[in-house]
Amino acid sequence: MSLKCGIVGLTNSGKTTLFNCMSSTKAQAARFAYSATKSNLGVVDVPDPRLAAIDALIRSAKVVPTTVEIVDIPGLAKGASQGEGIGNKFLADIRNTDAIIHVIRCFDDDSLPHVEGSINPVRDREIVDLELQIADLESVDRRLQRLEKAAKVGGDKDARRAVDILHVYKTHLESFQSARTVPLSQEEQRAIQDLFLLTAKPVIYVCNVDEMSAVTGNAYVDQFKAAMKDENTEILVIAGAMEAEISELDSIEDRLVFLNEMGLTEPGVDKLIRAAYHMLSLKTFFTAGPKEVRAWTIREGATAPMAAGVIHSDLERGFIRAEVMKYDDFIRLGSEHACKEAGKLMIEGKNYIVQDGDILHIRFNV
Repeated sequence: MSLKCGIVGLTNSGKTTLFNCMSSTKAQAARFAYSATKSNLGVVDVPDPRLAAIDALIRSAKVVPTTVEIVDIPGLAKGASQGEGIGNKFLADIRNTDAIIHVIRCFDDDSLPHVEGSINPVRDREIVDLELQIADLESVDRRLQRLEKAAKVGGDKDARRAVDILHVYKTHLESFQSARTVPLSQEEQRAIQDLFLLTAKPVIYVCNVDEMSAVTGNAYVDQFKAAMKDENTEILVIAGAMEAEISELDSIEDRLVFLNEMGLTEPGVDKLIRAAYHMLSLKTFFTAGPKEVRAWTIREGATAPMAAGVIHSDLERGFIRAEVMKYDDFIRLGSEHACKEAGKLMIEGKNYIVQDGDILHIRFNV
């Protein structure tokens, strides 16, 4: 399955710098507003030390991590919902993502002026949220106009139910609230999920700070966290410019030395990638053999046939059973044979719910 996260924020917030840290696809990071006219797409490996641990026992020909697609969306301007800046193009690119990484500027730099004239992370977040809320409100209004006519003329019960739900969304958005906090059940929300509302997407906030604030944050971060204390969301602190320097180093050893000197144990972007991966309740399972050790992505609650389908549609169609080893058992015992001898290789059928870290061998017949 393909997971896509969009990096958003006001222009000059450091979005593209962060994108370049995460992705092997490098984009131009300019020091003036509205310089980008299109989004950049990159594929990012999800850091998972379990892959190397499995490979250390198997010695496979190659190791393949699971990935996340990252979209660096050009900087937002106030009034984007009305076509300012790159306007609707920006909003359309967000609509095609599964989750949002919202970069908040929390650093001073006189050579990189803020489009609003001052550094204020709370205000910046509100500007972006408002533009997305306005765009969502327009989507809701358009759908309402169509369904209200169908409910009135044809007496369509489903249309009437959808109209009631849309009015809840309309009131919520008009109160400057995002769709992700609408007071409706998941079943009710699914009734209009084909609208792909922008503010319904889960969000991670990244406070982009200067190098000296990478470990402890700064006053801007404290201000933002205080304003967000009642929000059920994750806030990460990353020094984008410093991370960019680290990503340019060729060897892992040099990168670790740099990080240790700064008081960090791992790149902040690794934390961000994992946070984005887990934000959508995604799980990882593994396949392991002499040709490759590979990580695969599934949604939480996926059955063994669904996991098989992620590998190849033929495996799901002809699924017979899954041979399952737990990662911890495999590492502790050291081999598939040892797991089998210890009764730790299980045979599971179509109703088995795949767990994070499972090592699967799919038996199938087509």
